[in-house]
Amino acid sequence: MFEAVILICAAAGAPCEEALVPGFSAPTPAGCEAALTGGVDLPAWPDARVAGEPACREAGQMLEFREVSPGLFVHRGQIAEWNRENRGDMSNIAFVVGDSAVAVIDSGSARWMGEAVLRSIRAVTDLPVTHAIVTHMHPDHALGARVLAAAGAKVVGHAALDRALADRAATYLERLSIQAGADVALGTGVAPVDMAVEDVLRIDLGNRELEIRAWPLSHTGTDVTVLDRQSGALIAGDLVFDTHAPSLDGSLVGWQAVTADLVATDLTAVVPGHGTAWLDWPDGATAQARYLDVLARDTRRAIRDGLPLSAAVDTIAGSEADAWALFDVFNPRNATVAFTELEWE
Repeated sequence: MFEAVILICAAAGAPCEEALVPGFSAPTPAGCEAALTGGVDLPAWPDARVAGEPACREAGQMLEFREVSPGLFVHRGQIAEWNRENRGDMSNIAFVVGDSAVAVIDSGSARWMGEAVLRSIRAVTDLPVTHAIVTHMHPDHALGARVLAAAGAKVVGHAALDRALADRAATYLERLSIQAGADVALGTGVAPVDMAVEDVLRIDLGNRELEIRAWPLSHTGTDVTVLDRQSGALIAGDLVFDTHAPSLDGSLVGWQAVTADLVATDLTAVVPGHGTAWLDWPDGATAQARYLDVLARDTRRAIRDGLPLSAAVDTIAGSEADAWALFDVFNPRNATVAFTELEWE
């Protein structure tokens, strides 16, 4: 397969990277070049300048997706922080294929990942990608969506997502550049939400309905889940963690309540934001529910004992250390958020 690409460069001159121009793939170079003769509307890269003209190349990198249920495909990201080796590939991504369209749920940390998702879909189906659903504001789930939007997808997210990303985008992109590399960050940015979810939104992909639900303040203030009614599976984003230590960026009490609601929901399985691609349910919620309960119990005890935050962070939820990857990275942050919330109970 061949595709159209164009060279984009940082404003200062370097680095430069080839970026995908969606919509011009073909089995042969001649077919790709023939498609280009009809004219090209280039995607917008506000942080980069275009160098040269579009050209046809062999198709670039794809992501590995597993079909966990008929028509539901999941890519399992690494359980790691951003680094130069994983280039931001550290969260789960899904796509669902209906009779007439495809929806993508989350899109990775960077432009290259959105491009890789598109190529992976094209290896499965030629149906149009009509929706790019962003489960929440964290960059490892949101920053590949601009590529999907350029390819014609409507971006779907929580009603509060636009504002949350606008407030944090500069910080996210700076961190991506420092930790994963300036070449990874080049051309990466935020896609505005086209379809805002305040309660429940239903999308029909052709005899395949997705139910997108907005949740109250919990993991973050911008979480949505996607229920694939055909498979009975819930693509939960980071409302559900597996193996990877949970990351609290909202309300501990709210997250406990949402977790309880999800446990009480009749589901075939859950696709978590991190960890295994297909999590048995409700058994798959046991570890996260326990961790949140321990986090709340230990935080309340520290507050009751009069410990200052600086001392409490080192003790809260320590019994959970061996149960989670990246515990030492995320638990201190969680303890800080929990302490700040619960000291005002």
